[in-house]
This record gives sequence, structure tokens and C-alpha cells, in this order.
Amino acid sequence: MTPETIERELERLLLRVEKPARYTGGEVNQIRKPWQSVKLRAALAFPDIYDLGMPNVGLAVLYHQLNRRDDMLAERVYLPWTDMEALMRERHLPLFSLESKHAVADFDLLGISLPYETLYTNTLNLLDLAGIALRTTERARNAPIVIGGGHATYNAEPMAEFFDAFVVGEGEDVILEIAEAILAWKAGDAPRRVLHQKLATIEGVYVPSLYTVDYHDDGRVAAINATAGAPPVVRKRIVAQLPEPITHFIVPYLETVHNRVAIEIMRGCTRGCRFCQAGMITRPVRERRVEQIVESIAQALDATGFTEVGLLSLSSSDYNEVLALVKAVAARFADRQLNISLPSLRIESFSVELMDALIGNSRRSGFTLAPEAASERMREIINKPVSTDQLLSTAREVYRRGWHTIKLYFMIGHPQETIEDVQEICDLAQAVLAVGRQEVGHRAQVNVGVSTFVPKPHTPFQWVPCDSIEQIKDKQALLRRGLHKRRGVKLNWNDAQETMLESWLSRGDRRLGDVIERAFRKGARFDAWREHFKIELWREAFADVGLDPAFYTHRQRELDETLPWDHIDAAVTKKFLAEDYRWSLERKTRVDCRDQCFACGILPKFKELRRQNPGDHWECPDVGKAAIKAGLQPADRSPT
Repeated sequence: MTPETIERELERLLLRVEKPARYTGGEVNQIRKPWQSVKLRAALAFPDIYDLGMPNVGLAVLYHQLNRRDDMLAERVYLPWTDMEALMRERHLPLFSLESKHAVADFDLLGISLPYETLYTNTLNLLDLAGIALRTTERARNAPIVIGGGHATYNAEPMAEFFDAFVVGEGEDVILEIAEAILAWKAGDAPRRVLHQKLATIEGVYVPSLYTVDYHDDGRVAAINATAGAPPVVRKRIVAQLPEPITHFIVPYLETVHNRVAIEIMRGCTRGCRFCQAGMITRPVRERRVEQIVESIAQALDATGFTEVGLLSLSSSDYNEVLALVKAVAARFADRQLNISLPSLRIESFSVELMDALIGNSRRSGFTLAPEAASERMREIINKPVSTDQLLSTAREVYRRGWHTIKLYFMIGHPQETIEDVQEICDLAQAVLAVGRQEVGHRAQVNVGVSTFVPKPHTPFQWVPCDSIEQIKDKQALLRRGLHKRRGVKLNWNDAQETMLESWLSRGDRRLGDVIERAFRKGARFDAWREHFKIELWREAFADVGLDPAFYTHRQRELDETLPWDHIDAAVTKKFLAEDYRWSLERKTRVDCRDQCFACGILPKFKELRRQNPGDHWECPDVGKAAIKAGLQPADRSPT
């Protein structure tokens, strides 16, 4: 279908749907190039609605990277909401890009972001709406090359049959290398497999069609075999230096989850929380300079008109020059009445002082603390060794400085957790409320958010079982009895069934592709939306395929077991993760690895990249000491 035809159809349909601005394009700062003026055309898709996909910084970075090239264009694609989908299917209207209204099937490259597993059926729905065959083996030569990226691709096996390739790691550089390979392939008439073989030679690119998997009789993975010259292990891709931040953010016509300037101040984390996949897979730490961040904020504000700025990282108060940054931002933009957020702060008084300096005299909303576990025993097990006294002291400082609400984030279901540890969530929340009432009286409020732990690949807890439905519900019932109707306390928790779906998919093997497709065919989509999530469709799909979901969820893995993602190298070694898991059993903790190197694998694996890119942009406190301890020369230093 031509863009002109799609435009005409849209004119008829948009008055019949909720939020028509989701489908119009034409926003401030969008980039639109003449279709015929370029050699390669890329559609960049977030497999959920516009409201959630628009603020995705990863896709925004790739959008600008590709559009900087004169011979390439990139356009945006989001999944329609159910009302629009029904009309599109009724009118046989294919999924289209926002910029030019070309059908997605007309593009050369389709890049799909997979930040979390509950987007998997949405991804199949996106392909289906685009008229693209779900399975790679069923696609014609002229169909778009489907590339996946995002944190979920560190175990891409459940989605292996649906993608030509996955980017493992950071995409700023590799997206252009993939585009070049597709351009060269397009110039000839070689089959799709030839392109797969070429893509497999690019560092950080995993091509599932070039690998086979053998299984033991009990269902465990026996071996993962590379074929046709593919590397036995695919190491993640990183950039040595963070590129210039985006400043010309596209300004949406409607309210999205984040209408803001988003500046990544630092990438990577060295805290070593054992449950945290992001902290393990984004190492090493690389930082942006204060001057670069401040100037980028100024440019972005002028280009967008946004009044909110997010200074993003996994652990913002670990940014080496965080105090200087806060002071510089507060001074530069004091007259702009901005809402500036500095998320992911540690539980310490210094974090309160940072927020105090950043916010100044503006209105104070809730202050967030994330102890993750309420008992000191559990915090030692998960390697977040914050004392209860320190947490209460920080809470007191928060209330004293003008905040009335503290948000506490916990997880239940951690390894070795007992019902007494869950009870301590109630006790700690009430202790924080008591501190608040001492400082600000009955204005004090505590909002408690409780999620359920799901073991993730490439973490020290990748071997442990997930709680059962019954265990989760028992723990949630205890929390409701203790907190739900308590004055001054607000409790939120997640659906135990949603936890099951995430736990099935996060550590799944390639056989789960059949389950995902079966669930999609039965009507599963928008699984991350509570009103659309239907667990019974997934249970039926498992039964149809003949797989037991408990095998993926409640089974303890042996440390020497071959895991479905063992051929994906996040650069933190399996040996280190196993050691850290054993340490958790003994309640042994690790200090920040910028203070002491624990030989996780990062230093030697990226030694050459560090040598080729000298500079202080990925230096952190004591990194020299850590590097020397690891046996590296000064030229080889890079943070762990």
C-alpha cells in the first residue's frame, strides 16, 4: 500500500480512535528525508504504544545516529492501541511509519527494541500488522532485515526464531555497521543466509540461525553449537566513549510517560547488587563531563521547550563529579523553574543534600529510597549492605528538609528469604513513618512499592528458583494485613501471575519460541498491561507445545549446567558470578569494585579498547588502584 493510500485511510480512521495524535507524526524535531534520496531505509520500532515508546532514549539515539548519514534514513514505528488495531485489520491497513507513512514492510531494516520480556507477543503482533512473516525462515529476500536490541537480548533464545540478528550490548556504533552490511548485500542477489553470515562477523551481533541447540533428555541444554563460521561466543558491544547527548528530542503532541529532556550522565554501575541484571551487563562505568551535560541541557531546553530534565544513570550519586554537576545545573538554570530529577540515589545523607541543592525552593514531591529488602540479613545476601540505622537516619534528613512523602521500594522473593524477612518490610515502613511523624507530624506519608524478584541471566542469582504463586500470594497477604489500611502508609504490589510470565521468559531456551507464537495466536498481546494480560492463554500455549512452565521457573540450576545464554558474553565471567552466588549463601558482601577489583572479567576483556581510547572519560575513584590490583599496567586501566 502506498503512503498516499495510507494517508487517505488515516483521515477516515483517526476520528474513531482514542488519542489520534499517536498516529499522525509531524512533531517538532522529527526528521523526514525524501524516500528516494537515500540508499538504506530503517524503521525503528518500540513494540508498545506511542505513549510508552516515545521517551525511549535508546531508540532516540539510534534514530539520530542513522539520520546523520546522508545515504540513510530512520523513521519511527509504534504499536497501535486495540481500537486502532481493530480498524487497521478491518481496513487491511498495514503498520506504517510516523514520518512518511510508508508501510513497515517497505523498509530495508526493522530495528525492534526489547527492553523487557513482556513485549514478546507485542513484537509478534507488530510483525503481523506489518505483513512480515513471523519466522525468519519464512521471509522473502526483499522482506526487512529484523534486528533486535535491548537488555532482553542478553538471553535472546525465546525470540531467536523471529529475528535475523540481535545486537548484544550498546548500539551507537554497531547500528551503522549493520546498515553498511545490509547495503552491500542489497547490491547483489545473494540469499538471506549470506547476509546472516556477514552480520555474524560484526562484534556484538548474534545471529541465531547460525547456531543449533542440543538438549538432554530431561530438557536441560546440553550444548550450543556455532555453525557456518559464526563465533562460538558473542561478546557484547560497548562504546569506549559516550557520544554527544541528544538535544533535539522529538516533542510529542500528547502526554507520554516522560515528556522531558533525558541526559545520560553515566553508563554502568559498580555496586554489584546480585539481583540487578542492568548493573552486571552495562559495565564498565563511563562518565560524561559536567560541562558537556550542562551545555546539552541548555541546548535541549531551547530545542524542545520541555520543563523537566532527567539526569539518568543506574546509580546517580556514584557519578564522580555529582556535587559539581548539581551545583552547575542549579546555578545555570535557577531562573527556568525546571523540574530536575536525579534518580537512583544511594541511601545516605549525601543523597538528600544533593536533592536539596538541586531542587532549591521548588515544590518537593516524594523522595525515593530503594532498600530492596527490609532486614539487614537479606540486604547482605543481595549485596546491598545498608544498615537499618542508616536508612532511618536518611529518612529523618528527608523529612527535616521539607519532604512529606518517602517512597520505599522493596522486592519479595529474594533467595533465602523467610516470612520473617517479609514481616520486616511492614516493620521498617512503620519505623520510617514514625520518624516522619516526629519531624512533620501527620503530614508524613510512606508509599511502599513491593515487586517480586525474578532471577535474570548474567547475574549471581541466575541459578536460583523463583517463588511459586502460593509463596508470592502468602507474602503479599502478610503485607496487606500489616500495611494496606494503615493510616499514613500506601501499599502497592504486582500481580503474582505477571511474575510467572516474566520468570518463564527471562531464563527460557529456544523452545519457548513455539510457546510465544502459540500464545500470540490465541490472542495474547499487551501482556505488560494488567487489563489485557491473560495468563490462561500462556498456560494453554505451554500445554499445546508440551512444555512444563515450572521447568523454567521453580527449578534450581546447577552451577556447572549449560545455560541457554552461555554463548552470550556480557564480559562478566560465569566464574565470577558463581563465586558471588556462593558468597551470597554465606552473607558475604563486596564493596564497590572501584575501591577494590574483584576480577569480574571486564578489565581484561576490554583492555585493548581502553588502550585505543585513552582519556579520563571512564575513570572513577580508585580505578588506578583497582587496575593495579588486577595486574594491569596504567595504560590498561578501566573501571570494573
